[in-house]
Amino acid sequence: MLRISRLADYATVVLRCLAEHGNDVVPVSEIAQCVRLEPPTVSKVLKSLAQAGLVESFRGTSGGYRLARAAERISVVMIIEAMEGPLGMTDCVAGGACEHIDHCGVSSHWQRISKKVTAALSEMSLADFVQSTRNLPVRRVGHLGTLKSRSERFKRKASRNESPGHIRQIGDE
Repeated sequence: MLRISRLADYATVVLRCLAEHGNDVVPVSEIAQCVRLEPPTVSKVLKSLAQAGLVESFRGTSGGYRLARAAERISVVMIIEAMEGPLGMTDCVAGGACEHIDHCGVSSHWQRISKKVTAALSEMSLADFVQSTRNLPVRRVGHLGTLKSRSERFKRKASRNESPGHIRQIGDE
């Protein structure tokens, strides 16, 4: 199964939060609250992102983190590689040692696949993540939902249950 690590996933969420704060320096505690993760987890993610040059850290009472470059200049592949190392579908593609490389016969195919996956992830930037969250519909809250979504559900249900010629009045039984 092709899957990024949990920390790489957390990194996208942390970076999205920082991108939404623009150029502001944001304390770890505020980032943790924004992304609903524990502060030690957020700190661990931010340390790796800082080592990769994706975020800048600031010490002191007004310290915290901010993006080191514009969100448009941070690709998804950069985020994944900051957390997991070089991207590659197999060890031989990722630069690791493989004892079967001399007689494998499929390494070149995995290299092509890996290049296509890397290209796709390189085309998407952190800015795309930020933009997509701004376009989300109203979220349901708990089991009741928001007033808007409850109202829409009621209208849809009513329109399915009633024919156009019959309007039911309150008190009609």
